[in-house]
Amino acid sequence: MLLHFSETKVNQRYARIAVVIPCYRVERHIASVIRSIPSMVHHIICVNDASPDATVERIREVDDPRVIILSHSTNQGVGGAMVSGYRSAMELDADIVVKMDGDDQMDSKYLFDLICPLLLGEADYSKGNRWENGEELLSMPALRRTGNLGLSFLTKLVSGNWRLFDPCNGYTAIRTLALRKMNLNKLSKDYYFETSMLVELSILRGVVKDVAIPARYGDETSSLRIGKVLRRFPPLLMKSLARRVWQQYFIRDFVPASLFLLAGTLLSSGGLLFGMCAWWLSYWKGVQTPTGTVMLAAVPLLMGYQLLMQAMVLDIGNQPTSALCSNAALQLSAEFDVVDSRLSEAA
Repeated sequence: MLLHFSETKVNQRYARIAVVIPCYRVERHIASVIRSIPSMVHHIICVNDASPDATVERIREVDDPRVIILSHSTNQGVGGAMVSGYRSAMELDADIVVKMDGDDQMDSKYLFDLICPLLLGEADYSKGNRWENGEELLSMPALRRTGNLGLSFLTKLVSGNWRLFDPCNGYTAIRTLALRKMNLNKLSKDYYFETSMLVELSILRGVVKDVAIPARYGDETSSLRIGKVLRRFPPLLMKSLARRVWQQYFIRDFVPASLFLLAGTLLSSGGLLFGMCAWWLSYWKGVQTPTGTVMLAAVPLLMGYQLLMQAMVLDIGNQPTSALCSNAALQLSAEFDVVDSRLSEAA
């Protein structure tokens, strides 16, 4: 959906936009990706993450004064590349930083739609959502579709952003006002990066918004390995959930959900531990467990479960509604013809 900017909502500060491209084994596509980026973007920061191919040479062949090349001596992963790009964008005084991959999966014609919620101060972070486009979604490999369903629910639980979907979508944009409040050292350096961003934003009470962007898959080769993800993601998800809950409900605030979480955890874990010990004792003695003993284990376990479910319900309703940057709306300079034409269509 295209948006119309009104003078009452947007001040006269023009947005400086930077695009960060983490580059690793993208020599076949990186030049076309850079050439496709519209003129509304002020800086194109290409982070060479110790790519062993000719990626840097292909970047240098593009005649675009907006291009800045950062190079890592060792491979740090997509998260490490993005942190370097974010820091460079902040040094360049950018207002909005967009993440685009160098494999040409992300269509730059949707860049304007992606940054609209940030320009209007409606969100601090926006991300693409391929699931809102049914026909285009069929182009996504079946294994990815299946994995995204399960991972989306787990990411909602871990990050507290229950209104979002397609958490692995790497087409994102963030306001630097929100970025400067984040502890960038807490962000994951590998493919868990997007999820760790959502967790950190949730702790800050930043507003995240989905933007419908069709999936696009070509002949690119992904370096993501499913086996590695299945081994690495579960412990990271548990760690992120514990960090988010601790920060949001015990350090930065204390609300009814905090009491439910505390009481529910104590009751359910106590009932489970007591039940396991009672079962093992009965098994060792070769006698039947008394009904009263079973109830002593079952009652606190069930009560704890109900309290934890109630805490989840409260967590679902505890979504931030006001962006961190809501009082600092931006607009694009009128010199960009592509933006002017789209605004005219929206009007």
